[in-house]
Amino acid sequence: MTPNSQIRVDLQLIADMIQPRSRVLDVGCGDGALLDYLVQFKQVDGRGIELSSEGVNACVAAGLSVIQGDADTDLFDYPDRAFDYVVLGQTLQAVRAPRTTLDQLLRIGGHAIVSMPNFAHWRLRWRLLTRGRMPVSDALPFAWYDSPNIHLCSIRDFVALCRDLDARIERGLFLDQTGTPRRLGSGLSLANVLGEQAIFLLCRNGRTKN
Repeated sequence: MTPNSQIRVDLQLIADMIQPRSRVLDVGCGDGALLDYLVQFKQVDGRGIELSSEGVNACVAAGLSVIQGDADTDLFDYPDRAFDYVVLGQTLQAVRAPRTTLDQLLRIGGHAIVSMPNFAHWRLRWRLLTRGRMPVSDALPFAWYDSPNIHLCSIRDFVALCRDLDARIERGLFLDQTGTPRRLGSGLSLANVLGEQAIFLLCRNGRTKN
């Protein structure tokens, strides 16, 4: 993998939330595109966990510090505040226990950054209403019978979970179907309808910002 200053819009938005020279753990890092960008352009001390052997091999071949691991079981091994940021990109809906996983992210990192597809997006609602079948979209591209996504939720659902875990949303963004980012703001109704995916910068209540 060669250094690339052009990454997906959602990955760029995540990268913009991370301070240079931070300690970063990317959970479910895939082929390492975000981690590679952060190491090359923000000089972070970056580590990664990836479930698939293909992803791990791609990361290691690129010189990234990535191990094979499972977010459902391996996050417990990390000490408190081991990283400045822990990133979970488009993975929360695929873990077995999302509440526990998010709790672990907030324990391990000074900040947690979570991106997720929004199952309440208006196109998904419309397809379910008019076709009566589980919808498929760019953000949720799998058929129901072969999808790795087992805990789909809406933006409202995620915000409620953050409240339950005493997590403060320091910044929230949603991307519409054109990939245009917008601030989440105080009203969730618009974001919950128009947002195809969302990105949150979180910390525990009571923690000071970096």
